[in-house]
Amino acid sequence: MAEEINFAAIPQTAIRVITSPAEFYREMPKSGGFVEPLVFVVAMGCIAGIIQTVFNFVLYFSDMAFMAKVMSLIMMPIFAAIGSFIGAAILFFIWKLMGSQESYETSYRCAAYLSAVTPITALIGIIPYFGTLIGMLIGLLYVVIASVEVHTIPAKKAWLVFGILTAVLAFGSLGATYKARQFAKEAEVRGKQMGEAAKVMQRAAEQMQRQSLQRQQDQPPSQEQQRQMQEAQKMMEDLQRKAQQQESQKR
Repeated sequence: MAEEINFAAIPQTAIRVITSPAEFYREMPKSGGFVEPLVFVVAMGCIAGIIQTVFNFVLYFSDMAFMAKVMSLIMMPIFAAIGSFIGAAILFFIWKLMGSQESYETSYRCAAYLSAVTPITALIGIIPYFGTLIGMLIGLLYVVIASVEVHTIPAKKAWLVFGILTAVLAFGSLGATYKARQFAKEAEVRGKQMGEAAKVMQRAAEQMQRQSLQRQQDQPPSQEQQRQMQEAQKMMEDLQRKAQQQESQKR
């Protein structure tokens, strides 16, 4: 099956989806299996992963570990493949409610080729808040086109249903992004405070150690310490006498 996939045609297919979506979906085969569109999804996920990895190295060069930076390159194609089936199932259900007579396979093919915009959304996703919003609006446009050209759903109906859904998702996504950024800022502040507290504790411990050594130096030696010092001195004197005796005997 893999031999039948025209990998060289993937870039041209992506360009057609992006530049002429209405024409592409009008001419798209409604059947033909899942392999070809799945390969297309994985390819787009790889490109998006490369873009995200470059951003990680440029924007978070010293803040992220190496594996964390390249994780997007590994995980995005996997998430894209899994998400394509889940997303197609959701769209299939919505299209059915809107009156579509097409099969899940057709819905999957529509959803899979929508991934052509994934590298674009990965590029603009770097823009806080607006990047997410623009990406959703782009997705809305292509979903409406697929609804009209493939599922023969009236344009006004498609814009109304998917527009409302996109608005709800956008509101939730922006709220989640805001909370995540606030949490990250608070975590950064707490981290700095903990770092400062650790430095203060370390300086206090060093000061206590110096004071303890100073007190030990200022206090006179105990009787036990005096006895040990006398014994050590006596041993040194005995060794010196023996050395002198051995040297005199040699003479």
